[in-house]
Amino acid sequence: MADTKLLDEQGSFEPFGLDTRLLRAVARMNFSKPTLVQATAIPLALEGKDILAKARTGSGKTAAYSLPILQGILTKKDNGEPSRVRSIILVPTRELAEQVTGHIEALAEYCTKEIKVLNLAGAASIQQQQPMLAENPDIVIATPSKVISHMEAKNLDVRETLDTLVIDEADLILSYGYDEDLRRMLGFLPKIFQTFLMSATFTKDVDNLKQLVVRNPAVLKLEEEADETENLTQYVVKCSENEKFLLTYVILKLKLIKGKCILFVNDIDRCYRLKLFLEQFSIRSCVLNSELPLNSRQHIVEEFNKGIYDYLIATDESELKGEQDTDSEESDQESEDEQTGDASGKRQSKATQKAKRKHKKDNEYGVSRGVDFHGVAAVINFDFPKSAKSYTHRVGRTARGGRKGMSLSFVVTQAQIAKRGDRDKAISRGKDVHDEKIYNRVVKQQEARNASLKPYLFDMEQVNGFRYRLDDALRAVTRAAVQEARLKELKAEILNSEKLKAHFEDNPKDLAFLRHDKTLHPTRVQSHMKHIPSYLMPKIAGPSGGEENVGFVPYRKEQNKKRKGGPNKHQGNAKKRKNDPLRTFSVAKGSKSSKKKLERELSDAEQASQPLPPRYHMSVNSFATTAKAWGFLILTKESDDVVAFVQTSGYSICSISRKVKLAPNSWCCLVTKQIARFFEMFTR
Repeated sequence: MADTKLLDEQGSFEPFGLDTRLLRAVARMNFSKPTLVQATAIPLALEGKDILAKARTGSGKTAAYSLPILQGILTKKDNGEPSRVRSIILVPTRELAEQVTGHIEALAEYCTKEIKVLNLAGAASIQQQQPMLAENPDIVIATPSKVISHMEAKNLDVRETLDTLVIDEADLILSYGYDEDLRRMLGFLPKIFQTFLMSATFTKDVDNLKQLVVRNPAVLKLEEEADETENLTQYVVKCSENEKFLLTYVILKLKLIKGKCILFVNDIDRCYRLKLFLEQFSIRSCVLNSELPLNSRQHIVEEFNKGIYDYLIATDESELKGEQDTDSEESDQESEDEQTGDASGKRQSKATQKAKRKHKKDNEYGVSRGVDFHGVAAVINFDFPKSAKSYTHRVGRTARGGRKGMSLSFVVTQAQIAKRGDRDKAISRGKDVHDEKIYNRVVKQQEARNASLKPYLFDMEQVNGFRYRLDDALRAVTRAAVQEARLKELKAEILNSEKLKAHFEDNPKDLAFLRHDKTLHPTRVQSHMKHIPSYLMPKIAGPSGGEENVGFVPYRKEQNKKRKGGPNKHQGNAKKRKNDPLRTFSVAKGSKSSKKKLERELSDAEQASQPLPPRYHMSVNSFATTAKAWGFLILTKESDDVVAFVQTSGYSICSISRKVKLAPNSWCCLVTKQIARFFEMFTR
């Protein structure tokens, strides 16, 4: 849903003169009032004017160009014209192509017989897609590289049919290196057509593109940066690589951030390392990166938007696709580095070039920009982005639709690297890699927008007790474990994407049972790490007037009575007392049952499948002694695996820490599942 501050409160869709089928679809999608970009762009587009709009994601710009396109196609179909490729929509990534396709199909829900929509931004080859184009779809959605491939192969000829060309996220398309594809594409287009140029920013490259594809456009600058600044709270923590994992564990496990959260990392190995680390503490998450098949990526985004997953670990690979800061920003920072003698920037640039050569994944992948994530409460920059632009796109995934949001960024400083030495070598991003250079650039950028990055204040001593758990978890997440998990996840997703594709097409409801957050842990996961004991919980000051600290309270009360026989009763040749498990049953006052009578009553109760007579009860210690004597394994009293129950009748049972008065016919949890069979007669 669009931001309420961007709605035209006094407008509606009826005055636009849209087809009734489109108005029904708009009402079905709960679009009661148009957004500002829709109210301004739709009338101008229906008049045939070119549109150059600057609007952020979530402002309703997809519907702003989709409704005029659909209206124009329906008008020509009603006049008896045949189906042709009348509109081409260019997007930078496959994920965005899937979302635009779904949005247009929803708007054309009541005119599916008249309008055909084709998404070419898939993994299929141009030979496989050729029959689809032969059916003459009305709207084609694809990336520039796929469109130019079909045009050069003569599968797509629009010289006499094209009416509209849409370039969505134009600045991102240019930053991904599609500018040459766009220039080549112009030779395959007609001389006259309507153009929609949508962009979040107006860069120099966008201005050059505007001169090539638009003619006397209506320029709409509707981005409300002030509103975005009000809704977004930005925090930063300067820490080491080790403390990144520690703080992430504490924040997620203690639920310090409520709602859905996206955690951004800079490469795929880091993505799986973080997932395996969180699995050590039973924190479930799903990953999103360019290695996964397109169908799986799209399904993960859809399920995340539905609220199936709370934590999404996304790999931001925008830098590998050429999304960098402008030359002026780079030159300003380089001059500062020369003055300070910082040589790490050169090392980082070499690492970046090496990563670019190594990167052979899906070049049309992208999630930090353009993809519409719903209801994201927070963005955590686990790895600080490698450009100020990328930072803006990342934090733009939250604080949308009029909702509040926050971002938390971890910044590794040179001082922290020097302090830790080689202790973080196994989990670091590289030798002496720090984030201060980009961080300073981001600070200047946010100050220009009247925003700031606030320090995330907390008492580090409160989380020091978690460090031993952190070390245990990191030791289990080795490089071999990361590679094994990466391979396991890829195999599983390929299986889901390819072999089950036909099944899901026939049974779409079964897709809901396909999970992407299953545990990968190829290494041992320690069960005690799932829970946080009370002594590790951070101490938070309670309300005034509360109970004062009384100190340690022992389990047994100190008694001043002298023991009979003196202190040396059990020394020397004194005969030690043997515990008879059957004598550990305490009997109600006034009853003089013997051992044989007790055994007989227990046997009769078991044979008759009756519960134990209510006059018998025992303490926890007696219970454990009895079970041991009868040959059953007992875990410690502090064990969490407690599933055996005893039905009570209103008497007191001595628990580990205190006596508890139980109501009649209530159930008391006693020991472990290993001796549950011993107490079957209690629970029948």
